[in-house]
Amino acid sequence: MIDKTFESLERAVADIHDGATVMIGGFGNAGMPSALIDALIAQGARELTIVNNNAGNGDTGLAALLKAKRVRKIICSFPRQADSQHFDALYRAGEIELELTPQGNLAERIRAAGAGIGGFFTPTGYGTLLAEGKETRLIDGRHYVLESPIHADFALIKALRGDRWGNLVYRKTARNFGPIMAMAAKVAIAQVRDVVALGELDPEAIVTPGIFVQRVVKEAA
Repeated sequence: MIDKTFESLERAVADIHDGATVMIGGFGNAGMPSALIDALIAQGARELTIVNNNAGNGDTGLAALLKAKRVRKIICSFPRQADSQHFDALYRAGEIELELTPQGNLAERIRAAGAGIGGFFTPTGYGTLLAEGKETRLIDGRHYVLESPIHADFALIKALRGDRWGNLVYRKTARNFGPIMAMAAKVAIAQVRDVVALGELDPEAIVTPGIFVQRVVKEAA
């Protein structure tokens, strides 16, 4: 019997190792798997490479992971805002590496990894510092930059509901990066509000099929 549910958040993240590349879903706080992040902080993995849309808000979630100094490098599109003080302090002190990627490129690089694409050409970033060291090509009179896929060891994502096979549905904009991150990681771990019985999820509403999810864990009540 296929059963991908885990009884605790702690067990779900127990094998995330030092130096792992970890994708974390969320657009700001929308869809951020804060419970999984807290479990990862308690677990103790260090020297992580984090892939996320931004670099943390306030003192919780991803910002708390940064504050704990568990992150060696972050790949994101929006690293600075009014409440990103922990990233800002680490970056100014030279304690974290930043790979800045425009948001569309970030999404497509993640999607490319999940789709098995070796790279893609995009006009975004051509002629800027973001294109330095990358292959460029003139296609139909327009300049493009070759971008590489982003693969991950683990993805931490948040969904509204899941079943024991790993099928997931999301709540509105909390969906954001979750589906493509699940495809791009070796192990996708989904934090859900409810674990439902097989057949309760409308097949037409399932966004992430269970084939892309290895672990499902319910949020603490």
